[in-house]
Amino acid sequence: MRLFTVDSFTDIPFKGNPAAVCVLERPLTEEQYIDIAQEMNLSETAFVYLEDGVYQLRWFTPECEIELCGHATLATAKVLFDKYKVEKEVLEFNTLSGILTVKKSGNQLEMNFPIGKLTEVFNNDVLIESALHEKIIAISENDQWYLVELESDKVLRKLQPNFNKLLEHPKSKFIVTAKSDDSAFDFVSRFFVPDYGINEDPVTGSAHCYLASYWSEKLSKNTVTGYQASKRGGIVECEVADNDRVLLRGDCVVMSELLVEWDK
Repeated sequence: MRLFTVDSFTDIPFKGNPAAVCVLERPLTEEQYIDIAQEMNLSETAFVYLEDGVYQLRWFTPECEIELCGHATLATAKVLFDKYKVEKEVLEFNTLSGILTVKKSGNQLEMNFPIGKLTEVFNNDVLIESALHEKIIAISENDQWYLVELESDKVLRKLQPNFNKLLEHPKSKFIVTAKSDDSAFDFVSRFFVPDYGINEDPVTGSAHCYLASYWSEKLSKNTVTGYQASKRGGIVECEVADNDRVLLRGDCVVMSELLVEWDK
């Protein structure tokens, strides 16, 4: 297989969210997927191969397979367009989240993802307050996801969560967000998933499926731009589209390539 590392949602090396992309000739065993993801030790490793003319795409953390990953999808498209010179206008991937598409959009890549739906909750959550140690403005949720709005950009950037407390929470995916102080962005965010072996993810496409819906409604804007304020940082442009879809745009930098052979 050919194995790439790619920095996603950035045009600057060593920024954004690094993903591994494994381009395969055929599927591997479940054990091999996990072994490679653990070897790469990045938040996600993408595995892609052609089957009957259709790209099959799966994503693994070092711990488990996940249903949706934005930055590794963006990275996979970057590799196929730039390194494999795929001439299709639109790449289609068959995934656990259905068919996902990626196309070129100027100097960026544009992913077409399902929009994230959350319901606002009004109860006080003592556990999340004790985990974040900050005043909470609003909370929205679904079965796994929790979106927490804080009072300011400044507070969000200096946030130091108690991850042991987050592990006690019934939810498993935590988006923390605030209105941006920088006029270049509409909102800022951070994303924590300790249940999946990732305390903080650098830049998260799937989280922006929810952030796009949340902030476009809150700001009455169809297109919003977010900055994920992790240590590496990254930019995601989000456009709410028809039919409950969201368009996520960003750039990538291919950082390395290996040709890997091992005794199977």
